[in-house]
Parts: sequence; C-alpha cells; structure tokens
Amino acid sequence: MITSDRMAAVDANAAALGVPRKQLMESSGNAVARVVREYADPGATVAVVAGRGNNGGDAFVAARFLDQYDVSVHLLGRAETIGTEIARENWDALAAGEYETVEIKDSRSIDLPDADVIVDAMLGTGVTGALREPAATAAGAINDAEATVIAVDVPSGVDADTGAAPGTAVEADHVVTFHDQKPGLSDLDADVTVADIGIPEAAELFVERGDLLALDRDPQSHKGDHGEVLVIGGGPYSGAPALAARAAFRAGADLVRVAVPESIASDVRSFSENFIVRPLTGEALAPGHVDELLDLAAEQDAVLIGPGLGDAEVTRDAVGEFLASYDGRAVVDADALDAVPEVETDADLVCTPHQGELRSMGGPAVDDWEDRSDAVASFAAEVDATLLVKGAYDVISDGETTRVNRTGNPGMTVGGTGDVLAGVTSALVSALDDPVQAAGVAAYANGRAGDLAVDEHGYGLVATDLPPLVADALWDDTA
Repeated sequence: MITSDRMAAVDANAAALGVPRKQLMESSGNAVARVVREYADPGATVAVVAGRGNNGGDAFVAARFLDQYDVSVHLLGRAETIGTEIARENWDALAAGEYETVEIKDSRSIDLPDADVIVDAMLGTGVTGALREPAATAAGAINDAEATVIAVDVPSGVDADTGAAPGTAVEADHVVTFHDQKPGLSDLDADVTVADIGIPEAAELFVERGDLLALDRDPQSHKGDHGEVLVIGGGPYSGAPALAARAAFRAGADLVRVAVPESIASDVRSFSENFIVRPLTGEALAPGHVDELLDLAAEQDAVLIGPGLGDAEVTRDAVGEFLASYDGRAVVDADALDAVPEVETDADLVCTPHQGELRSMGGPAVDDWEDRSDAVASFAAEVDATLLVKGAYDVISDGETTRVNRTGNPGMTVGGTGDVLAGVTSALVSALDDPVQAAGVAAYANGRAGDLAVDEHGYGLVATDLPPLVADALWDDTA
C-alpha cells in the first residue's frame, strides 16, 4: 500500500537511480493496453479520454500498443498546454503515427464514440478535490456510456489516498494502478490490477532526491509554520549546541531556541545572532532545570537534547527525568543516548547514534549494512524509538519501516558533523509528520552537504562548512 505523496517520491527516486519517468511511462502504458485486451477483441472500438499530465501520457502510450483496435484519443484541452515534456513527446508520437486524436477545448465539444472500452486517464493520483470542467462533464459522459471503463492509476475524481469522491467521479469497472496498491482503491466496486512497471526496490529503500518533495512549502506560510526547535545542550562544550542550532536553521526551522548552562550562554550567543539563547543556572544540566525545560519545550515542535552535554552523572539524571516527563517529539544525540533504553516516556524519540553509541545503548554490533538494517529494525522496535544509525550507509528504522542513506564520505569523520546531523534532524522532525521520513531526509542532506564540502575543500573539511551546504542539499536542484 502506498500513498500518492510517497508514490511521487518513489517515482523521482527511480529517476535518480537511473530509471527515468519516460521509461516508466512506457511500461505503464503497456500495462494499461494489456488490460484493455482482456476486455475487447481486436477490431473493437476504444476511446481514450486523457488529461494533460503524466496520467494522460500513460494513456498516449497505451494507444500505441492497441493498433489492432479502432482507437481514438480525446485530449482534455489544447495540445500546446500538455504539462510535462514526456507526456508531450508521447502525444507528438501519436500525431506522427497518424493516430486519431481529438482536442476537447471546452465541455460542449465532448462527443465520445460508441465505444466498447473507454480508458479514463484524465487525472492521476496527485490530484484531489472535485473535478472541474471539462473533466466533470467528461466523467458524466463516460459514466453514461455503455462501455467497459478502465481507469489509469485511479478513477478521475476519486482521492487515491482516501477513496473519497467530493463531486462527479468516473465509475470504473477496472483500475490499472502502478507499482503498489493505493489506499483509496480498496473500497471501490472495481477490479484492480497492480502493474509492475520496473521501479526498483532501491527506489523505496534508499533515500534519494524524490524524498525531498516532502519539503514543499505553502506559499501562504507564516512564521512558525515550518517548525520551532529547542536545542538542549552544552556545559563542557559550547560548539556542539551552536553547530546543531545553526544546522537546524539551515534545514528550514523557523525559530531555534538554545537552552545551555549560563556559564557558556554568551559563547553560544556569539556564534549567531539568530539564536534565542535561554541560560540555565550553573555550569551543567541538572535535575533542577527539568521543570524549566519542560515549560520551554511545551511551546516547541521538537526538542533536540544531547549536543555537548557531557557525561556527568547529574546531567544523565536530568536527561532521564526530562524524557520521562516529556510527551512531544525529541531528537536524542550524543551523551543523552545512554538514558533511552532505561527511560519510560510518552515522547516520540528519534535517536541518532553512531555504531559505538548504539552498542552502548545495548544495540547490535553488525558490520554489513544489509545485516545491520535488520538488526537496527529489531532494536528500534525493542526501544520503541526511531533510530538513525550513522555509518558509511546510514540506517533509519522505527521497527516497521527501514530506509538507508548512502550520501556522505570519509571526510565526515571530523568532529562536529554528528552535531550538524542532529540539528538537521530536529528541524525536519519538527516539520514533517513521519519521523522515519524526517530522519532519512536529514541523513541524506547531512551527507550531501559533506559531499559538497569535499568538492570544495577535499578532506580538509570541518563541521562548520556543512550547515550552509545543508540548505543547498535540500533545496538546490543543481547541488
């Protein structure tokens, strides 16, 4: 089962892995044509009703695989407004091959033939809401026809994720969907074929550029809509919480507050005028700070606890007390990780250990990344947390879903890159619904930033090189 957003990401990941969308479109169209042949003998009349996106492009391809039939392709709109290059190329192929094509320029010009089969390819899985014209009128005409209706990916007007149809929707007899079942198809009164179109398993396992689609922002956003983060750290170290906070900003957090002992508050504040620094009395985090921190954390979308805290017993006790009382989202890093296996908490934890820290938590010691993936998944289920285990291949799992990230390089063994990753993770955990997705994208962005830093500095990179490049890794298509 796969949602429409996740399907879009997997499509894009496949392209990043060398399987372009045009190749997938060819396979999709072929799959649709195979189902048409199940319902109609050669010579039968087939009407393809197509939109101007890639759903329509799938149907343009299908028409080329139906040369034994009387096929006509009805495009909703003008050909020059076809929205994607690959759909336009397949429309042009129909014209070059002298297939029968019709442009429907308004709802009054809809005139479908007396067909044996109608292929509905007006709108795909990424479109929600009631159908607009001329699609609404076309859907009514399709439903009124005495033809077998085959829908491409999802019947137009039906929400692929929920099955809801807020207005007129195509009443399909058969749906040809791609790669995996869509949640909204389960309750339809229609047969469903899930067609394998050649998307590799790696497109779902490995974090790639398609996963960055989750970061799209509403143009009407306001301050705070994209996450507020509280970093709890410092004491013996001031650089670690500052690095994490800087990285959280570069990963898109709107506001970052940094709670550190007052002994280093001025040092942390000097790293950036963007930080909102909250000094804590004394030189180290202690149980007496927990109530104050819980009050601060209640106003945040995510908390990062750990960078630079040190391993004093009083600090470890404070971490345990905080996590035991906190019920929001918390990213746990560095010395704070030791508290996780023993604490009972209602918080949604995302832990970011390297392999040595994972072993200290009681986790597995496995060298091969494929074997480690299974072991990390088992341990994540045991501790009831999402784990982002750092390594040459980062493994991310909550015990049910496991992802692997391959960005990064040996230059990132330099101190501080883990603090950057923790900050990036906290920003994305504050903004995205799915902790596994957030942690996976964070690992990708941190590693990609390291790769960009190596391009510029070689293996002389330092951790402070990474935060500005995190933004490039997340939002610059040319990076």
